[in-house]
Amino acid sequence: MPIEYTALQNSPRLLMEARLRPLQGDRFQPTGFPDLGAARYTLPDGTEMLLVESAQSVANRMELACWDEAKDDLIAELRGLPFVRIDCGDLGKTNTLKEFHRLNSPYIWEGLETEATKQFREAFMKDLGLKPTQKRGKKDQKDDEESDVPGVLDLRKFCQAVFKWDANSVIHGLFLEKVAGRLRMARALSGFIEASGVQAVESGGTKVDHILPSPKTLGLDAKTGYGNVPFPRTEFIAHKIAAYFNLDLALLRGYALGDEATQLLVALALFKIRRFLSTGLRLRTACDLKPVGDLTATQPSGFNIPDESELLSECQRLIGVCKPKFAGVTTVNWKPAARPAKGKSEEAEEETEE
Repeated sequence: MPIEYTALQNSPRLLMEARLRPLQGDRFQPTGFPDLGAARYTLPDGTEMLLVESAQSVANRMELACWDEAKDDLIAELRGLPFVRIDCGDLGKTNTLKEFHRLNSPYIWEGLETEATKQFREAFMKDLGLKPTQKRGKKDQKDDEESDVPGVLDLRKFCQAVFKWDANSVIHGLFLEKVAGRLRMARALSGFIEASGVQAVESGGTKVDHILPSPKTLGLDAKTGYGNVPFPRTEFIAHKIAAYFNLDLALLRGYALGDEATQLLVALALFKIRRFLSTGLRLRTACDLKPVGDLTATQPSGFNIPDESELLSECQRLIGVCKPKFAGVTTVNWKPAARPAKGKSEEAEEETEE
């Protein structure tokens, strides 16, 4: 079943929903937040609700849906999509599909300017139609970074440049604040998982030390890891668990990338959702979920979402069509910048602090 692109022409959003349930049993562990724990809330009608997975976490998981961790590359069917590899020498390697800030990674825009990094920065800025950035000292930095790069910003050129060097950044959003505060692309694909009609399930356990159940007998502190340590555990059951996805079609069309490029982004976004639902629902040790029924579109109503294999085939076809617009896989090198020599006043301050 091919994607019915014509059915999406007059819709500003493609809204989708998938019902979920625990893979085994009924209990599950939601995401937690520092100093907050589980995010629970109550609707005006009294329904107890729970955030199972945040929009930020679902976005990260969908970004990795295209990546083959074992081969450290895109999955075979999607090779041809552009992205930037970053070689950090002895510290390892990363890339713009793994970096949380994508093309705004500090490993691209900060550090020593190697030849490969210089070539990328200059080529990217040329595609933007702007002059390369100039490094500034701390005294020259201001809270307002809007004026970092001089010149009139052509947002269409910006979108075309991002699509050329890292098409995934168009889907997941980008804020190139390391270049200029004006260079922003909102997230086109978002999602979250929530549960309704929830009840807490209290339990617990004990970390068992077979050698020193009571470390105080030897004058040791349990905080260092010795001893038996009991702990509480809160899981939940729910009447309903659902994953929700929002693809901003109006935003993608507004980038004016052309029909084929826009179709590729739509197909790729739908594939990411399908792959996340089929392989990425083991959110935590105690939160392994599975879909109940199929992924459905709630807006526009009646839109048919192709299955994963069909979407992958469509992505392959459109990657071939869009290949002339892509920069391919670019490799840059990162090296830490040399620390500036300390002035006498700075050394005196450090001695005073000690």
